[in-house]
Amino acid sequence: MAASEAATSQPPAGSPEEIRAIPARHPWRWVAAAIVLIIAATLVRSAATNPRFDWSLVGQYFFSGQVLTGLRVTIELTVIAMAIGIVLGVILAVMRLSPNPLVSGASWFYIWLFRGTPLLVQLLFWNFISALYPKISLGIPFGPEIVHANANSLITPFVAAILGLGLNEAAYMAEIVRAGIISVDEGQTEAASAIGMSRLQTMRRIVLPQAMRVIIPPTGNETISMLKNTALVSVIAYQELLYTVQLIYAANYRQIPLLIVASIWYLIVTTILSIGQYYIERRFGRGTSRAQPLTPLQRLRGNLFSFRHASVEVPGASGEKR
Repeated sequence: MAASEAATSQPPAGSPEEIRAIPARHPWRWVAAAIVLIIAATLVRSAATNPRFDWSLVGQYFFSGQVLTGLRVTIELTVIAMAIGIVLGVILAVMRLSPNPLVSGASWFYIWLFRGTPLLVQLLFWNFISALYPKISLGIPFGPEIVHANANSLITPFVAAILGLGLNEAAYMAEIVRAGIISVDEGQTEAASAIGMSRLQTMRRIVLPQAMRVIIPPTGNETISMLKNTALVSVIAYQELLYTVQLIYAANYRQIPLLIVASIWYLIVTTILSIGQYYIERRFGRGTSRAQPLTPLQRLRGNLFSFRHASVEVPGASGEKR
C-alpha cells in the first residue's frame, strides 16, 4: 500500500517540469531612473532652499479670502461656459449633419468663424460690443422692437466672459460631437428609420448614447482647457483667480509667490477634473472590451503585492539533463 502511494506521488515519466523564470536584466533602465531622480532631487532642493520663492508668503495667501473668491469665480466661469458649449455644440453638430444645405451651411460658418479667431480677441470683442451696438433690442425682424436695453449695462464683464468662453467652446464641442456621431455605424441609423423612428428620436435614443464613448475623452480635455482659459478673462478686468492675484501683487510687489499660489490652485482643480474624467471614461467604456483597465489604486496595489517569482511550464521539457 505504501509503495503504491509513493508511486502515485511521483510525477509521470516525461511530464513537463516547473522551472523558475528569471526576468531579463535592464541595467540602462536603472541608469535612466537614477538620472531622473537626481534631476528631480536637484529641482526640489533648489525650490526649497531658494529664498526668492518665499514659501511663507505662499502659505499666507493660499487660503486668503481674496484668492478663494477668485477661485470660486474661476470654477463658476468654467461650469457655465462648458454647459453653454456642450448644449450649443450638440445643436451645431446635428445641424452640421443635416441634409438641408442652409442649416448645415449656417453651422459650418459658425464653427469656421469662432475656431478661426483667437479666444482673446473674442473676449475683447464682447467686452467692447457697445462700440458697435450701443443699444441691444429684440423684436420682429424688420418690424417693431419689443424689448431693448443699453449695451453697457447689459453686457457686463461677467456676461462678456461667459459669451466669449461659451460661444468659442461651442465651436470645438460641435466638431467633437460630430466625430462621435460619425463613429456610430450607419446600419443602426437605417434600422431605426426602418422601424419608424424619427431622425431626432434616432439621434437621442440610439446614436448619442453610443457616441458618448468617443465624445467623453476630448470633452474632459476641453473642460480642463476651459479652466485654464478663464485666465484670459483678466484682460477685461474680471476678477477670476489670475486677476485676483495680479491685484494683490500690484500692491505688495511679490509677483512670484502670488503666481505660485494661482498655479497650485490650477493644478489642484485640474487634477480633480482629470480623476473625474478617468472614471467617467470607465463608465462609458463598459462593454467595449472584455476587461476594464485597472484603476490607479488597483494598479498600485497589484504592484505592491506582485513581487513574487514567476514560474512557467515549458511543454515537452523533462527532468533529464542533456
